[in-house]
Amino acid sequence: MIRNILLIGTGGFIGSVARYFVSRLNLTMSLFSIPAGTLLVNITGSFIIGFLAGLSDRSTVLSTEARLFLMVGICGGFTTFSSFTLENLTLIHNGQLLQVVIYSSLSFLLGMLAVFAGYVLSNVI
Repeated sequence: MIRNILLIGTGGFIGSVARYFVSRLNLTMSLFSIPAGTLLVNITGSFIIGFLAGLSDRSTVLSTEARLFLMVGICGGFTTFSSFTLENLTLIHNGQLLQVVIYSSLSFLLGMLAVFAGYVLSNVI
């Protein structure tokens, strides 16, 4: 258990630092006035976690510890969006298309409401 936590924590550290450096692109480049660095992080993280999930599904090349370090740790620290997209892919593979729409819609809408509520609350305090 402690070993798994250390693997995830170390991977999370690496992913978070990598995210910091990639997302700095937000300061240096503009792509249709959207945060290009964050977009790059989300797309890259989604590709990497998809690749690792595909490897894990088809072979035993990645041990449980390697999956924890790479997928939960590095990808999770780099972007939680990658976990979100992988979960949606799993739902699609299971034929749960309605759940994809519900999960994606709720994640976006409730996330927007939550960030707005947090923002408003910070101005009240």
